[in-house]
Amino acid sequence: MTATKQQDGNKLTIYIEGKLNAVTSPELESVIGDLAGTEELIFDLKDLIYISSAGLRVLLTAQKIMDDQGRMVVRNANKDVMDIFKETGFLKIFEIE
Repeated sequence: MTATKQQDGNKLTIYIEGKLNAVTSPELESVIGDLAGTEELIFDLKDLIYISSAGLRVLLTAQKIMDDQGRMVVRNANKDVMDIFKETGFLKIFEIE
């Protein structure tokens, strides 16, 4: 898994590629870091091929933080990742574009 972040003022975009699972989720947590001052958080999942429950937990934690200070958007998820979101009920939690 590779995660790259792009900061634009109070907007943070994180591009994730590869597999987000129990082994790689701590790396994503490290990349996300402190969200203080972030008003819009975007996860671009165009190149994410798999997400496990550990990866979902990281996104959910970020969502809970952003609920208090702005918005979080999940973009460009492929069909397999969208199926996981659907099966786990995360389609109701995340704003997906």
